[in-house]
Amino acid sequence: MAIKLNDKYLKYFLSDEEQNSQIIWDRARNAYDKIINKTGEGSEMLGWASLPEDYDKDEFAKIKAAAEKIRGNSKAVVVVGIGGSYLGSRAAIEFIKSPLYNNLKKDTPDIYFLGNSISSDYLSEVKSICENQDFSVIVISKSGTTTEPAIAFRILRGILEKKYGDNVKDRIFVITDKNGQKSKLKALADLKCYETFVVPDDVGGRYSVLTAVGLLPIAVSGADIDKIMSGAAEARKKYLDFDKNNDCIKYAVLRNLLYEKGKSVEILVSYEPAFTMMNEWWKQLFGESEGKDKKGIYPSSVIFSTDLHSLGQFIQDGARIMFETVINIKEPQNKVKIPPDSEKIDGMGYVDGMMLDEVNYKAMLGTVIAHTDGGTPNMIIDIDKRDEKTFGELVYFFELACALSGYILEVNPFDQPGVEGYKINMFALIGNPKYAKEKEEIEKRI
Repeated sequence: MAIKLNDKYLKYFLSDEEQNSQIIWDRARNAYDKIINKTGEGSEMLGWASLPEDYDKDEFAKIKAAAEKIRGNSKAVVVVGIGGSYLGSRAAIEFIKSPLYNNLKKDTPDIYFLGNSISSDYLSEVKSICENQDFSVIVISKSGTTTEPAIAFRILRGILEKKYGDNVKDRIFVITDKNGQKSKLKALADLKCYETFVVPDDVGGRYSVLTAVGLLPIAVSGADIDKIMSGAAEARKKYLDFDKNNDCIKYAVLRNLLYEKGKSVEILVSYEPAFTMMNEWWKQLFGESEGKDKKGIYPSSVIFSTDLHSLGQFIQDGARIMFETVINIKEPQNKVKIPPDSEKIDGMGYVDGMMLDEVNYKAMLGTVIAHTDGGTPNMIIDIDKRDEKTFGELVYFFELACALSGYILEVNPFDQPGVEGYKINMFALIGNPKYAKEKEEIEKRI
């Protein structure tokens, strides 16, 4: 398997007795049982747990066929969605392919993401890139009424209809609820004959990357989604077995032990820019799942060594409220040897002939030790390389760990009641008639 948890540096912060405490492992066992037996809060949203093996094979074939169609007729694709409707696919494309995917020479379309903000500037820039070339749209929304993607899709649909006329149905692909009574987007797709894909009822947005939500955009990039599902299936077999040596369960336990010792911020660290959007996906997964009932571990992230020259100062010497989980990608996709400096100007002859990834690895080790010495606990998740199988395993590892950790923390890891607060205020202020009373009250406070 591609993933291994290294907890050796936690010995300075958690004793063997603490790590093997019967109390914490009983809580972990209870959390595990809630998932296996579907007895915990939110258990109706556990569809992701069996997804790597129990997925709709006909839908999967449709995804691959649609991706091939898009690759054949489009120079660009705009994926419209917010939160879990875009983070997983973007993370996969950058992790498997490159954060510079759109700049690479390739035979697949450029991929842009809209509907994840309400920025007129950003939307205008993507629009100007795409409208003068052949492009398609993948729109993702369970309800079809989420403000950010709904507005972006309305604008893009108008461009496509003007550009392609009756053939627009070959350019719009909809991922939404299967029931047109629940989803205005499904009702529109049925009316306009757009091809549709299903967001399963029992899979929440932040757990949906292994459904059409993530897999269709990923397949468009040319990544092998069969290998992604294979990696996730192997992870499921490995991690759905309660054992103290199960790295997934151990990770959930360790982060809760650190939380109980006052470490309320977890920083996910990587030394590869290609992991940046994986950081963002992870932050949504854990933030939206655990941050409720006035408790939870705040998820943050950095890319080192870049952020060592800024946030590194705080991590080393600031408030002792955080711990780091370091992603160590052992094998780079490309090897680079540092050439000798014949003129010896930079004074760094000691790196002559070294491989760049070796220097990166030494920077990681040096940083782990420095931050440990400074009072910031560190654990390392070693992964073999950046490829499809590893991505599938990593997704399942974190999804299961998140669900376990949430139940250990005694919160429902599958709801998000706090997200509604801003929406009500926004709807009221932009004139949604349902919130006329709230509008009056809010405007008094502005």
